[in-house]
Amino acid sequence: MEIIIEEITRAHKLIARHKFMHNHINIGRGYDNDIIMADPHICAQHLSLNFNGEHWVLNDEGSINGSFYDDEFSKTKSAVHQHIVRSGQVFMIGKSLVRIVFPDHPVPESVSFSPFENILTLTRHPIFLAVNILLFASVTGWLFNLHNPVEVNFTQLLVPAIGMTLLFALWPIGVALVSHLTKHDARFWGQLGICFVFYNLMWLSDFIENITSFNASSQSILSLLAAFLPIVLAFCLFWLNCQIGFHMTNRRRTVIASCMTLLLFGGSFLIQFSKKPEFSIRPTFNTTLMAPSYLFTHSNNVQSFLENSKALFNDAQEAALEDK
Repeated sequence: MEIIIEEITRAHKLIARHKFMHNHINIGRGYDNDIIMADPHICAQHLSLNFNGEHWVLNDEGSINGSFYDDEFSKTKSAVHQHIVRSGQVFMIGKSLVRIVFPDHPVPESVSFSPFENILTLTRHPIFLAVNILLFASVTGWLFNLHNPVEVNFTQLLVPAIGMTLLFALWPIGVALVSHLTKHDARFWGQLGICFVFYNLMWLSDFIENITSFNASSQSILSLLAAFLPIVLAFCLFWLNCQIGFHMTNRRRTVIASCMTLLLFGGSFLIQFSKKPEFSIRPTFNTTLMAPSYLFTHSNNVQSFLENSKALFNDAQEAALEDK
């Protein structure tokens, strides 16, 4: 009688899978067992599994820490003693979990390829990835030069550009490492490529927000939409990080991405809100200042302004005379 025994984590992630063709199986830390466990809380001879011609029967061999399973009827953990095994049932031995499955056990439907796979293939291409990283470093260096009151040369721009690029690369490295440690496919180059695509989109959203703020009032719906854009991009980035590196449901992926987005922007808001305003002799502006060429509607020249003002005063004077 065939039987499959799986070693799994507490999150029910597969560690190892064993398939046997004989009717007697021993599990323990001893080297004479069919399945040799490394958990120090497991005895040398811990469990035995026997086929009696009709059922598989599991029995604890008098271990120190015992063997247990979840009883569906009493809703508690019950000790293993001449227990008839059901396919898919999970047992705790020491601090380890094993799942016993019969050959006819149903399996979930195959997962179709995500539509994001084509995008991921493009973003991890060496040329596309190099262009994205170079673009990010160039924008970083340009912004450093733009906000620096002292003139700097090209060599001095390389230090902040390379430093910021390496700093932002830590996020995809961390996600890939967590994915690898949790027994998933790390897909480091895919994580790196998709992250730098969204980093550059963040620069673009910041530019759009500045132009919108320059052309519209702070209460305008356009300003609110522009301010909301980086939040949407951050959510999409975290969602894709989970999609690429972890096998999980869409609901769980959405919850994790939402929590990460809330932590990022909520934490930034709390930090800014907690800072006490400091007195400064320099004037501060509560609006965005840009070159006139970034105006959607260009202003009139001085002569047109004077003529419009004169016409406005004339209309006001005529209206005042009519009221009298």
